[in-house]
Amino acid sequence: MNRIGIFVAGVLVALMLAASTLFVVDQRQVAVVYALGEIKEVVTEPGLKFKMPPPFQNVVFLDKRVQTLDSPETRPIFTAEKKSLVIDWLVKWRITEPRQFIRNNGTDIRNLESRLAPVVQAAFNEEITKRTVRGVLATERERVMNDVKSRLSDEAKGFGIEIVDVRIKRVDFVADITDSVYRRMESERKQVANELRSQGAAEGEKIRADADRQREIILAEAYRDAQKIKGEGDAKASALYAEAFGRDAQFARFYRSLEAYRASFRSKSDVMVLDPNSEFFRAMRGGDAPAAAAGKGR
Repeated sequence: MNRIGIFVAGVLVALMLAASTLFVVDQRQVAVVYALGEIKEVVTEPGLKFKMPPPFQNVVFLDKRVQTLDSPETRPIFTAEKKSLVIDWLVKWRITEPRQFIRNNGTDIRNLESRLAPVVQAAFNEEITKRTVRGVLATERERVMNDVKSRLSDEAKGFGIEIVDVRIKRVDFVADITDSVYRRMESERKQVANELRSQGAAEGEKIRADADRQREIILAEAYRDAQKIKGEGDAKASALYAEAFGRDAQFARFYRSLEAYRASFRSKSDVMVLDPNSEFFRAMRGGDAPAAAAGKGR
């Protein structure tokens, strides 16, 4: 039993020693082998690798993929016209010299980002101050990014990295200027709206005046036509009356008496004081009744 236990213990120790001498390099990583605190080897090829067991050698892994550094804070930058702009940017970078990277930044990527951010901000300051607001916003935006990338390329070598790309995410005025711009835009929009309202009101008055004019014309033409038709009717009626009166004079006098009665007794409140034997009541007494009517009366 003692021999078996010793054998098992020996196998375990051998396995532990073998495991401490093996390490796997991922294709997304770079392995840095330290020997007694100094960089002994940099392994860039993926696969299973060998090293001395601790404490003689140990391994640190670095990510060799492209990293992104965003602007940590937004600071105003003055343009050539002394206008203050706020720039949000990002930088794409990756490790190209692991030895140089570790010497300057250690193994923590955050150390590099804290040192690289001020350098990027300074490069943007130098490029923005040479250009106008219009250039930064539109005409020279691409050139600004390329010039900043060129400025960073040389300094990046000292960090052991490569600058892959530089981008401007947002360009804006500072808060006070932004509020002023918005107020001016609002005032301009209100002015345009008031002009449109005035034009609409004038057009509305014009349409209403034209409609009123057309209404007056239509009413006038209708009244003219009505009077014309009425005149024609009155003429025909007069002709018929004249023809009827010409045939029977007694009927004519009787009709005129009826018209006189209708005009005199139009209202119930009308009062007349007359002699019943007067000429006015002659028709009522049957003196001017037409012959046909008198015959029926008898």
